[in-house]
Amino acid sequence: MAGLQSFLADNPDIALAATISLPLGLLLIIVVLLTGDGGRKTLSRRIARIRLNHEKKAPTTAQISIARPQKRASDINVLDHIIRRLMPRQELLRLRIERAGLSISIGIYVLASLLIGTLGLVAANMLWNWPLIPAVLIGITAGLLLPHVFLGVRIKRRQAKFIDLFPDAIDLMVRGIKAGLPVTESIRTASEEIADPVGTEFKRITDGVRIGRPLDEVLWEASRRLDLQEFNFFTIALSIQSETGGNLAETLGNLSDVLRGRRQLKRKIRALSSEAKASAYIIGSLPFVMTLLIYLVNSEYILGLFRDPRGQALIGFGLFMVAAGSAVMYRMVKFEV
Repeated sequence: MAGLQSFLADNPDIALAATISLPLGLLLIIVVLLTGDGGRKTLSRRIARIRLNHEKKAPTTAQISIARPQKRASDINVLDHIIRRLMPRQELLRLRIERAGLSISIGIYVLASLLIGTLGLVAANMLWNWPLIPAVLIGITAGLLLPHVFLGVRIKRRQAKFIDLFPDAIDLMVRGIKAGLPVTESIRTASEEIADPVGTEFKRITDGVRIGRPLDEVLWEASRRLDLQEFNFFTIALSIQSETGGNLAETLGNLSDVLRGRRQLKRKIRALSSEAKASAYIIGSLPFVMTLLIYLVNSEYILGLFRDPRGQALIGFGLFMVAAGSAVMYRMVKFEV
């Protein structure tokens, strides 16, 4: 132990890098273990089985195939080649970008990540006078994490807006079907009357049907792109109705009532858990706020904690505990409806 302390004292760069990287790695493990959603995974597997059964039952009649060129990751040939070599699962990233409602290529996303990482490296090394190794870690973390978080926030906001507008779109479809319009025409009418993102997604469904693709295929593609249980219910209802028949207007009307009930239940849960979330925000921010206040009052008193290897180890342990507590509280107040 004494040898380790002397080594860390002689190499402050390595000590600070270990202090930063260890809590981040442990936080990642905690998030993966505690924020897993078994119920959502079970529902996803059931929906995948329904989709697979539908594909097996699909007729094998010859259809006109439209050859479409493979999507490029970037308009820059060199960057496109690099992305294809180093990013084998780029379809997942492209799907997240589409799910966020952005019309940018993977190349633009990669360039933005590189720019953010470079700015983080320069800020940590030149503005904050951090050593090179911790500055590189900060740059890599910022370049990988910030664009991913930005996409996640965009996806959540777009999905929430879709859920708010989706029952109104279904009601508009019900009125069209009762008036004698076919399903595809009712979807087209809803795409013109309902705002984005419901209108945009319905328009893509209508365009897919116009070029000769089956409605079920286009709906399942949109379901995979949106990744929403509410739209999965809608797709399953239309798929079952197309195979078995029945009163589609009544089915969609009942689905609209169910979706509104789910939305009200989610809002009620959000209201009941708001106190616990506020407590988590306050408790989680207290260490950082107090550190900042002490630094403003007496900087030399608090800087000793960052310079001494023992203080750096305590900082790493404290960050780990804050991250663990935040993950546990997040899991406690997260409910799946």
